[in-house]
This record gives sequence, structure tokens and C-alpha cells, in this order.
Amino acid sequence: QVQLVESGGGMVQPGGSLILSCALSGRRFSRYNMGWFRQAPGKEREFLGAVGWSGERIKYGDAVKGRFIISRDNDKSTVNLRLTNLKPEDTAVYYCAVQGEPYGVPSSRPDQYDSWGQGTQVTVSS
Repeated sequence: QVQLVESGGGMVQPGGSLILSCALSGRRFSRYNMGWFRQAPGKEREFLGAVGWSGERIKYGDAVKGRFIISRDNDKSTVNLRLTNLKPEDTAVYYCAVQGEPYGVPSSRPDQYDSWGQGTQVTVSS
């Protein structure tokens, strides 16, 4: 079955950086768009970024544009999210997800993704 496993979360001071990684198994990684989302307590799930199956198409959520960078390695079946200039309001559980249909255009809509990782906690605090 499809499985996604995130890693790289933790606690960091404001202004710091982290790299989150997500490994996909059970599906031909190079055919699918991948996305990152986050959810803070009491808030809705928020789109952070998505990368197309070839790595050529990328889109970002407005809240993180310019601070977060998404990338993928099709040989390793992994998608990464580099978080920079972190702020306390970036504290949340971060999830990676795979879109339900192969190829196409990367989406910012959670309902376009059919499998999700378990999440990794990112805490930004001094």
C-alpha cells in the first residue's frame, strides 16, 4: 500500500532553519505530484507548497513564499521542504501528501491528495 514517512521536524529558535523530508513507497514516485501542508491547533490545514512529478512545476502558499523551498529527488523517491527564517507562527504539524492522479498540475487543494504521512512536529520558540 501507499506509505509516506516524514522526518526532520523538531524545535528551533526564531530565525532558524529546518529541512523536512518525506519518503514515498507503494507508488511510482516519479509519476506523481507531491505537496506539503501544515496544521496548527485549532486551525485548518494550510497549503505550503507542491512540486510537479518532473520537478519543473512548483507552487507555494502565500504565507511561506520566499521562506520555504520545496524540492524532490525522483531517484530516492523523496520530497523535501526547506524551512528558513522560521517564526513562532510556523509552529504546527507538517504533513506531506501525494496527489491521487499521476502527472497533471500540482495542486494546493487538500482534497486532491489521497495519501498523507503521519506528520512531523515543528516548534519555533525561544
